[in-house]
Amino acid sequence: MTPLRVYYDGGCPVCSREIAWYRARPGAERFVWIDVSGDAADLGPGLSQAAAMARLHVRLANGTLRSGAEAFGEMWRRMPNLAWLGWLLAMPPFGTLAEWGYAGFLTVRRLWR
Repeated sequence: MTPLRVYYDGGCPVCSREIAWYRARPGAERFVWIDVSGDAADLGPGLSQAAAMARLHVRLANGTLRSGAEAFGEMWRRMPNLAWLGWLLAMPPFGTLAEWGYAGFLTVRRLWR
């Protein structure tokens, strides 16, 4: 099985702390964690450095990109202790609400850069 590729901004202190938390969870060994804050990040097709820095992205085994709350849902569904939360995000209106919350976080995140 091709691992889920997770693209995150390692230069964001909140993002780095959250990713470190995920990396310590069961199931995290199935992911490839890619810090996009460096120039040498392997982003693959369809993902620019600017887009990768702007919000969390994941690449599925078939090459499809997901971002924001959808990306979190994809990660969570693959983590035994968080799978229920990932499935919850797949049901309306939870995914929409999570995306709004994530958009709010991204607005505040700019202040930390």
